[in-house]
Amino acid sequence: MSRIGKLPIEIPKDVQISFADSVLSVKGPNGSLTRIIMPVVSLAIGASAIEVTRVDDSTAARAAHGLTRTLVSNMVVGVTKGFKRDLEINGVGYRAEVKGRDLVMALGFSHPINFPIPDGITVDVEKMTKLSVKGFDKELVGQTAAKIRSFRGPEPYKGKGVKYADETILRKAGKTGKK
Repeated sequence: MSRIGKLPIEIPKDVQISFADSVLSVKGPNGSLTRIIMPVVSLAIGASAIEVTRVDDSTAARAAHGLTRTLVSNMVVGVTKGFKRDLEINGVGYRAEVKGRDLVMALGFSHPINFPIPDGITVDVEKMTKLSVKGFDKELVGQTAAKIRSFRGPEPYKGKGVKYADETILRKAGKTGKK
């Protein structure tokens, strides 16, 4: 039995959950999310908790058990609290700002980078070098943060570029001088 999959998911009071035809819908104060649940697992929705169980003991069902429980848990947490990913920009002249629904970044190229912010995501910029990507869908928050990071990933010599706030960059030594 999966250690993660057998844990119950607590349902807060302000969250409404509906499950029909293998489609799970979760509505809360931040928004609503839907997901198709694989047929090898089943959901038992109670008054205060959700239980995820396997239909059989096949390899596919065992693989999907913990995954499904985590995805459903992320949906419940997302519509109540939301998710946040912090990014840092390092480098002389590197900066970002939000203009309307676009994130405009100067990352050392000859042109500014205009990134349209997806629906359901908000980007806050502090001091032009610290970004916060917030939203209620964990996948979309992570995907948006990864896309912003991909425009200029951190390089190992000076550490210039866009990196996650909790990321550590392994630094390399530069060229040695002539003797």
